[in-house]
Amino acid sequence: MNKERPSRQECQELGPENNKQRRKSSRSIRREAAQIAFNRGAADHVCNGEQQDYRGADGNPNYIANFSKGLPHNELGEVKPEAYKSLLKALESGKPGDFEAIKLGLGHKLTNPQAGLGFDLEGPDGHALAIPPAPRIDSAENSGEMVELYWMALLRDINFTDYTNNPLIAEAAADLSKLSDFRGAKVGGCVTPATIFRGIHAGDLVGPYISQFLLKDIPYGSLTISQKQKTVQSNINYLTDYETWLNIQNGGKAKDDAFDSTPRHIRNLRDIGQYVHVDALYEAYLNACLILLGLEAPVDEGNPYKNSKTQIGFGTFGGPHILSLVTEVATRALKAVWFQKWYVHRRIRPEAFGGLIHNQLTGRAKYPINEEVFRTSALEKVHSRYGTYLLPIAFPEGSPTHPAYGAGHATVAGACVTILKAWFDESWVIPKPVVPNAEGRELVKYDGADVGQITVGGELNKVAANISIARNGAGVHWRSDYTESVKLGEQIAIDLLQEQSLTFNEDFFFNLTKFDGQKIKISRDEVKHLMEEKDD
Repeated sequence: MNKERPSRQECQELGPENNKQRRKSSRSIRREAAQIAFNRGAADHVCNGEQQDYRGADGNPNYIANFSKGLPHNELGEVKPEAYKSLLKALESGKPGDFEAIKLGLGHKLTNPQAGLGFDLEGPDGHALAIPPAPRIDSAENSGEMVELYWMALLRDINFTDYTNNPLIAEAAADLSKLSDFRGAKVGGCVTPATIFRGIHAGDLVGPYISQFLLKDIPYGSLTISQKQKTVQSNINYLTDYETWLNIQNGGKAKDDAFDSTPRHIRNLRDIGQYVHVDALYEAYLNACLILLGLEAPVDEGNPYKNSKTQIGFGTFGGPHILSLVTEVATRALKAVWFQKWYVHRRIRPEAFGGLIHNQLTGRAKYPINEEVFRTSALEKVHSRYGTYLLPIAFPEGSPTHPAYGAGHATVAGACVTILKAWFDESWVIPKPVVPNAEGRELVKYDGADVGQITVGGELNKVAANISIARNGAGVHWRSDYTESVKLGEQIAIDLLQEQSLTFNEDFFFNLTKFDGQKIKISRDEVKHLMEEKDD
């Protein structure tokens, strides 16, 4: 006997809105977020004028201060104008076919110029933000940055823990202090062994040179990951002979790297240079997040579950949320900085500028280079060691095939650490700080006088500086690539958090301290400067 099947009954839908109402609310939130982004306006993009100002004997632009690696060059390493113009044509038109028609040299391809034309569906449009014009090669600021890079190349193998008693470090600090417009970290107006090659923001001068987030073990689910790195051999630098240098500028094949067989914790510029040679761009900040979660670091006071009596966060305001959020900003940061690189600034890489210096000092050419760069003792030390004035580079292939300014690593750094500063209590002191021993094989206790000042916020600033400046230490970026790009990334993260604030049901807010020291509060209503709030 067949029993009649019961009729299907719909489950009662719970929640403040039914599905039809929710559909309209979803559209409304997307529109509101888009309107917030639109209302921010769009910045003006201003370059430094070098592309038009520097001209050859024929009166036409010679593009000597613009990025041209991978295109064909003459014997002086100057780009062939027709090749550079083919790049400009593609950038101007945006047509995929024009990018395929760019005249390359020996085959090394350009890195993703079309990324700068991509759109995003949340956060600021990549073209809406700006960074200042890059320092010109005829400026004292540019000379100061290049002098720092020559010293970094000479001092790559000195351990950070030895900086305070090394005579070459002392000489470099004194040399940098004499420059009229060097903008690195200083104490009393001078670069010192305690400030040399460090960042310029709060926390950068506290504790060991390397952030705890690049040293401590990483809790990764059921795994514990040591941060011992696959490093490269010491005292091996590249692009120091003219033939190799010119081949690389033309897009020629590079040598293989020479690796150290012993994994080591990061000890010096060479070690951290190798880290940023191969890292996933958000790697250090995902690791920092995992370390903080493993330490059970307190969250910011605006987290709705910090003091909840009945709930914990998970998909919102919990571990899974922050682990995805800290990486979510990376691709947006890259699109924004790729626009700056290719479509606005096209700044020369340091290795190419080293070629201009070499050709001028050897009498082969004369360029509009600020004279301060020629007064450093580092130049003669490089020439004595290698027989040229070229900048010794840590990577066999030299710099990547995209312009220097802004820096991808630094923009991603600024974006990711801003997310982490908004999430965690920045004032919390990190327990049991460590430093590597001389061989880098073990971590030992750090017991400096400032041990109680090593905070989450300071170490997040420091890890951003470590990663960004490590690219300088390898010879592929400039100091201002770091200082301006972290601020670009920071703004991308703030704008993204503001728009995402519309999407949460909880009562919440985000507090964070910007790189310039300004404290802000982000809620679904606004981004508020807390100093202004106090004055009201």
